[in-house]
Amino acid sequence: MPKALPVLDLSAPVCCAPVSAAPMADEAALEIALRLKALADPVRIKLMSILLTTDDGEVCTCDLATGVGLAESTVSHHLGQLRKAGMVASERRGMNVFHRARREALDALRLVLDPNCCT
Repeated sequence: MPKALPVLDLSAPVCCAPVSAAPMADEAALEIALRLKALADPVRIKLMSILLTTDDGEVCTCDLATGVGLAESTVSHHLGQLRKAGMVASERRGMNVFHRARREALDALRLVLDPNCCT
């Protein structure tokens, strides 16, 4: 059985020196690993892609489920993991839940992994 990773508050974007700056402290490495673990699933990558490319900036769970061809309950589980990692924000409106990508969290992760990327 794999060792479970500790639970940390990942709601804020990762903030630490870039990986290439110096050897990382254990806690900083763990924060990055937990965020990458949340993204390390093809369905979650596809959900992020949909959220990042939508015109309205937010999408209902029902539309995301259609977009990835899965049940709403399965999509809700994946979105919950992305929300815990700080990558997605969600808001309930009546019977529906709308989700949006937290671009600042993705940008912060990108800068930690490679500060010279995309400049």
